[in-house]
Amino acid sequence: MNPRDVKLLILDVDGVLTDGRLYLSEDGTESKCFHVHDGQGLVLLYDIGVQIAVISARASKATQERLRELGIEEVILGCDDKYAEANALIQRLGFRWNEVVCMGDDIADVPLLEAAGFGVAVADARMEARQAADWITPNPGGMGAVRDVCDWILRK
Repeated sequence: MNPRDVKLLILDVDGVLTDGRLYLSEDGTESKCFHVHDGQGLVLLYDIGVQIAVISARASKATQERLRELGIEEVILGCDDKYAEANALIQRLGFRWNEVVCMGDDIADVPLLEAAGFGVAVADARMEARQAADWITPNPGGMGAVRDVCDWILRK
């Protein structure tokens, strides 16, 4: 896929935007760690007109807050069927799968990685995701992997 053809970047959260670890306090409060380089890359994509969406199996207040900070409006959390949700989103936005980059790290992401014009797995992704991907980032999830993809797209 040519980076010039990218219209939409769809991201998973846990293991992609984060390192996949969940921090739970005694009162049940959840926290996550997001890398600032990834956030800056997403902002730069917005600046050139690339749409960004997040589809995650888990719903989290920490995730909602970070995505709000980044201005990401297309957010689907607590999703059981990522492919169906992504397909509906792509149709609603008027894109085609060959204009979409999907980024994931685990088995639930495989259908998206296979359907996308360009499927990306993070360096520390599960084997099934790495096998389904067109490219594997040099950096692991939560440690600049999203920025790796953003930089590739920005080289248009």
